[in-house]
Amino acid sequence: MGKDIDQIDRRLLAALQKDSRLSQRDLADKVGLSQNACWRRLKALDELGLIKGHTIRLDPVELGLPLTVFMMVRTRHHSKEWLEKFRREVLAISNVIDFYRIAGDYDYMLKVVVKDMNAFDRVYQRIIEKVDLDTVTSYMTMEAIADARPLPVISEG
Repeated sequence: MGKDIDQIDRRLLAALQKDSRLSQRDLADKVGLSQNACWRRLKALDELGLIKGHTIRLDPVELGLPLTVFMMVRTRHHSKEWLEKFRREVLAISNVIDFYRIAGDYDYMLKVVVKDMNAFDRVYQRIIEKVDLDTVTSYMTMEAIADARPLPVISEG
């Protein structure tokens, strides 16, 4: 369920998604608020749980991680114990940057960033060595057309 926020809050969130380094003064100016009013709104948005941290985005290619792989996983196991072990093992691998339980033909989707196919194979081998899986299908990306786009907090129509 979405939180009840107004257009000023939405403009604040949109501006922060584009550039979280904006000073409070610049952010306040951008949305037409005083610095104090801006600070109070940001604090309230944070307390509502709408802001999930303050981070920066890094360029995976420049960091030597040019290969992005989506691993689709199907399992025969659906017990709480199996799921806890699977989660623990996958989350211990820093190259797995996104991890979802999904509906459809597969049960889980992992987004993995690595330097090359050999590095991906090491991630794959580590997972299948630790956890019993039914099927794993991997998709290697050729180009990131849109990656980590901002959430649509301002309605376009």
